[in-house]
Amino acid sequence: MGEYYITVTTTLSTRVAIPKGRFTIHPGEGEQVPVASRCVDILFAIDAGTTGVRTLAVDLSGQVLDVAYRPLTQHFPFPGWVEHDGKEIIRLVLETLNEAAQRALARSYRVVAIGITNQRETTIAFDRATGEPLARAIVWQDRRTADLCDTLRQRGVEAEIRSTTGLVLDPYFSATKMSWLLSQGVANNAEQLALSTIDSWVLWNLTGGSSGGVFATDPSNASRTMLFDLENGSWSEPLAEMFDIPLHALATIVPSAGRIGTIAASVLPSLAGVAISSIIGDQQGALFGQACYEPGMAKATYGTGSFVLQNIGTTLPEPAHGLTTSVAWQLGAGAPLTYALEGSAFVAGAAIQWLRDELQLIEASEDLEPLALTVERSDGVMVVPAFTGLGSPWFDPRARGTITGLSRGSGRAQIARAVIEALAYQVTAMVDQMVDSAEQPLTTLRVDGGASAMSLLCQLQANQLGVFVERPKSLETTALGAATLAAFGEGLLDPFSDTTKPWKAESRFTPGEDLATARSGYEQWLQAVERSRGLAYDN
Repeated sequence: MGEYYITVTTTLSTRVAIPKGRFTIHPGEGEQVPVASRCVDILFAIDAGTTGVRTLAVDLSGQVLDVAYRPLTQHFPFPGWVEHDGKEIIRLVLETLNEAAQRALARSYRVVAIGITNQRETTIAFDRATGEPLARAIVWQDRRTADLCDTLRQRGVEAEIRSTTGLVLDPYFSATKMSWLLSQGVANNAEQLALSTIDSWVLWNLTGGSSGGVFATDPSNASRTMLFDLENGSWSEPLAEMFDIPLHALATIVPSAGRIGTIAASVLPSLAGVAISSIIGDQQGALFGQACYEPGMAKATYGTGSFVLQNIGTTLPEPAHGLTTSVAWQLGAGAPLTYALEGSAFVAGAAIQWLRDELQLIEASEDLEPLALTVERSDGVMVVPAFTGLGSPWFDPRARGTITGLSRGSGRAQIARAVIEALAYQVTAMVDQMVDSAEQPLTTLRVDGGASAMSLLCQLQANQLGVFVERPKSLETTALGAATLAAFGEGLLDPFSDTTKPWKAESRFTPGEDLATARSGYEQWLQAVERSRGLAYDN
């Protein structure tokens, strides 16, 4: 049989009928690529994260087929301030989408739906009339609004915020960032002011921007702004008034799963018409991607920060000390909200980057575990990576990072091991608080995020908690959650069925030493935490 050629002039969202046999298509000028005789349906997940932007291609079985990645520039104009360029975020989203789309076309994949996941509390102000950002985005790690939080605390409004939103009064969340942007006058000349988290900024741009873009968010992201009423499932007018934020500037809240919009042809012709069918915050996306569908199931993510989330079902509990309550997801219009108990440590993988880039103790992140394994213990060295304050269960924005217990014999290996131990200790502190609040023991913890590739970290965590630690085959659980939700929203997949559930375990770590022995180092670390508090100084 001779070789045939066809020219594809349609988009990836349209089926192309091809007879059986081996054919070649022309995805670009002058390029001939052999393809299979049948299109394979895949999903795209856009992960607009803190340190980079990725587009992942995922098949309906949950296998990650391709990743396109670009690093995101971090801006630190003052101590405690962290900013991103909104235009750069969109440029990287489009670049990674287009790169992934071209490879998908060459491999005869058909993109059937797209999910968006994102760094949650990061806040951007922009003008919907012009499409221009009004300032750099303020990142979730940013601590510039600590004084505003103190002022509000002195006014006695913390209890109202806590009971309404499930959050604590802390610079971490979006409301004080929005208030700060407004107080600086960035919105004075905006014809159509928008104040949002990054998911809404990405969605609005992909669906047409100032030419009809969809301005929306989902409950998982809205519940991290400190403006969302957990019980009513809507924006809180009293809280918006408290923070002087106009409700009309906030995004429409839509379910986490279900068709939200489509890619505009004017924005990205190669994906024109493809449905955007899920939005979910990155940590809730990881909870869903880890198949923690039942109340009581929990996961820990070791990403830029560390985040522990536990599914607590559809009944809203009382606020838990040292933890926050958020919406995990809403699976369609009219579906009940599923809630999650959450602990957050602001620095985890960022501490590894610090060792690499600032101290230059390692050349690459992958070098950390081998270096740490050259010693059996950290010899009393303790690292508290509170570079941007302490999160759960302390929530102290004025804490700063420390290294204690140094001796003349302390070297690179002891510091490397102490950093890995600190990542485990932070999660231990959050899980302890979670177990106390939920009054039910934890039997298994599912882990993900880049640092969880270190078996040393997973084993230390199992020892610390005295529970099994499960690591999945794919550590891309955040993107898997977004993609799975998009497939669910389009009716393509039932993730709750045992036969089609995308999550699969790769390793299971069993506690390897007596719990009291394992906890001795943790008790010393808690003492180091107390020494780290109150070290921040005014700019």
